[in-house]
Amino acid sequence: MVLIDIEKCKGCGLCVRECPAGALEVIDKKAVVNEKCVQCGVCIRVCKFAAITRSESAAEIAKCTSCPVQCEIRPGYTGACKRYTNIDGELVRNRQLEIDTVYEPNVEKATAKPLITAVGAGTSYPCVKPAPHIVKDCIDEVEVVTVVTEVPLSYSGVKVKIDTNFYVGEEGAKVKRNGKLVGIVETEQYGSKMLSIGGANLLTGKDGFIVARTIVELANGERVTLAIENGAKIEVQQGMRPVINGVEDTKMRVGCGSATIGLFARKMKGIVDEAIILDHHVVGLFSEHLAGAEVGMTWSGVVPNARKSTRGRYFGEHGHGWGGTDIENPRDAIKEVDMSKATPGMKILVTETTGQKFALFEVQENGEVQEISLTPEVEELVNHIKNNCEESSVSIMYFGGVGGSARAGATSQPLALTKAVHEEKVKLTVGGAPTYILPGGGINFLVDVDKVVPKAFTWVPTPATVAPAEYTMKLKDYEAIGGHMDKIKDLQDLKKEQKRD
Repeated sequence: MVLIDIEKCKGCGLCVRECPAGALEVIDKKAVVNEKCVQCGVCIRVCKFAAITRSESAAEIAKCTSCPVQCEIRPGYTGACKRYTNIDGELVRNRQLEIDTVYEPNVEKATAKPLITAVGAGTSYPCVKPAPHIVKDCIDEVEVVTVVTEVPLSYSGVKVKIDTNFYVGEEGAKVKRNGKLVGIVETEQYGSKMLSIGGANLLTGKDGFIVARTIVELANGERVTLAIENGAKIEVQQGMRPVINGVEDTKMRVGCGSATIGLFARKMKGIVDEAIILDHHVVGLFSEHLAGAEVGMTWSGVVPNARKSTRGRYFGEHGHGWGGTDIENPRDAIKEVDMSKATPGMKILVTETTGQKFALFEVQENGEVQEISLTPEVEELVNHIKNNCEESSVSIMYFGGVGGSARAGATSQPLALTKAVHEEKVKLTVGGAPTYILPGGGINFLVDVDKVVPKAFTWVPTPATVAPAEYTMKLKDYEAIGGHMDKIKDLQDLKKEQKRD
């Protein structure tokens, strides 16, 4: 166990919050350590008062070499990464090897999915060791090999795709968890906000432990609360609706304000005289829009409260109002009405791209507008927009760069493996799920965590995340890239061993 200098300890509790083994607590305003301690060094590195130091190892402790941390684990306890347990002096992987995948590929190809997954496989760290499992089987009369290992990746993180029209923050804004920097707002895609969490620089930075924990919790489908600098407080979880500033969003926009006009112009014609579709990127004005002209509309004289871009298209200002704009009162969406064009009695619909908020206004004799009740036809129109919107959801994509032990465990020729992956002779999967391999050098990938075996990721306090990686290929191709042919086992033999265990 680590040693705590009571005189130096201030009882701040930082070591307790960061300890991955749950080995510390604060009693009478001083940190106290228990037998769960594995001397992983996290508490030593985060203590601001130099109050914690390493101690001598006890005889019954087993030292783990599955990553550079080298946890010292007492009998009956697990290491910091929760992967290995000391059972009577022997370190045993505490999750059985997961053979079956969650994802079933549509293509009929012998190497379309791995023979087994790497979840529960153990590691090939350090790089000189062969992968823990190299198995072969005959699929559709083709001899196939799968190499599996659980690899620590400093070059890793998650992309968080949030399907929402709500404003979350400006591009480049810092994303924090418990006040610690864990990522940035990256960009916006069509109907979605994109966050980048993690990456090598943040993992190796001063707050790397909470960065690693955040990546893994998101990748494992857990709910995480994040705060965006000068933006929103958000709750995100794979496959669930996002919660933004305490409000659960339910609909993803059908398109920007301009696209919404284009999609539903024919349905709007004859129901309203004008429509302003509020959107934080492009606000649409029905009568002026080319789509409006296509269905016989001419400009109504209504001027929206936004900066003009092109015909019928205006730029909205980001904010927490309707459509992610700064318009919180629908009346404010109408800047003015030119009565040389407009006529009293004209009806103006103000809505946003999900059709969830809406108001109907009528032009008065003096050019002012007055809110009126929705007609049945207008109500049907906004419901039509809403019903054409997808459900709001959060998607998590794990990204990583496969380097040393992940390749050395498979072959003595790492460059040959890299080339074979890019040539699609070798299929890389993560936890049984297909990956997208980024072009160019190296093996950099993205994977949809929803298709990965559940709870497949963990982290080690180097800090780095740990991902299950599988390489699947034809036997002859494995031999060609310098594979560890002498380590291959028959899949059926491995399954028999698993049953005995």
